[in-house]
Amino acid sequence: MTSQLVLIALLDGIAYAALVFIVSVGLTLIFGVLRVLNIAHGSLYAVGAYTAASFGIWIAAAKISPWLSYPTLAIAAAIVGITLGSAIERLLLQRIYDKEEVLQLLATFAVFMILDDAQRLIWGVQPYFAATPLRLLGNVQIGAVTYTVYQIVLLPVVAVAVLVGLRFYLRYATSGRVILAVAEDREAARAIGINVSRVYLTTFIIGAVLAALGGSLASPTTSILPGMGTDMLVLSFAVAASAGLGRIEGAAITALLIGLGRSVAVYWAPELDVLVPYLIMTLVLLVRPQTFQSRRI
Repeated sequence: MTSQLVLIALLDGIAYAALVFIVSVGLTLIFGVLRVLNIAHGSLYAVGAYTAASFGIWIAAAKISPWLSYPTLAIAAAIVGITLGSAIERLLLQRIYDKEEVLQLLATFAVFMILDDAQRLIWGVQPYFAATPLRLLGNVQIGAVTYTVYQIVLLPVVAVAVLVGLRFYLRYATSGRVILAVAEDREAARAIGINVSRVYLTTFIIGAVLAALGGSLASPTTSILPGMGTDMLVLSFAVAASAGLGRIEGAAITALLIGLGRSVAVYWAPELDVLVPYLIMTLVLLVRPQTFQSRRI
């Protein structure tokens, strides 16, 4: 029985860590380049989940191929990330980049609250649930444990693809190298003719799409309720702060540690479920306090 619990906890932790990483890496990317801690990131996650679930419910009602629910997960993330991300960056953030950090936090917190209320106005307060992508892939038997393929295969594969794709883009694509140049020295990049404003917009949209992608991928696995973005925002901040704001690979490792730690707590010490991620963050910051100040893409 103990070995089965260990296996279940391990699989749960990896699946949960995959979702947390996808969201938190968007947060750390935005901070690493724009130097803005985007509180609205949690709302982008929630809106992505609601949008993906709405697409899934529409597909089921229209009685068309349920396999279309998979591409709609990515489509929902792209729609939310591009539309809301570009609107937030162009209409708000570009006006306050040179302002005090407190003002930036308050401004993005205001956006968070506005989007949170917008969710209630558009989707109401009743839970949404669209589990078609979860059911279609079926289950897999690992020893005596049955688990969904969606959670133990698809989510980790997408998380690894995000990590590898993002690193490849930043290192080898021309536009990715431009982002790195701006992250390293904004004024020098502007002096050699780089359009910093465009780089900021591109980076924020990428981060927003990643937040929405995390929400859309989570939508088949949980009930979608108002306020769900708050928990993910705080958890993503714990990952980003523990890894070092701006560190992509560090976010992956920390998300895995937090995911596994939380999963172990769920099965062996459920009263510590909520506390474990922040205990890990506190321990990391006590041992290596310089990680919070670090900023390297």
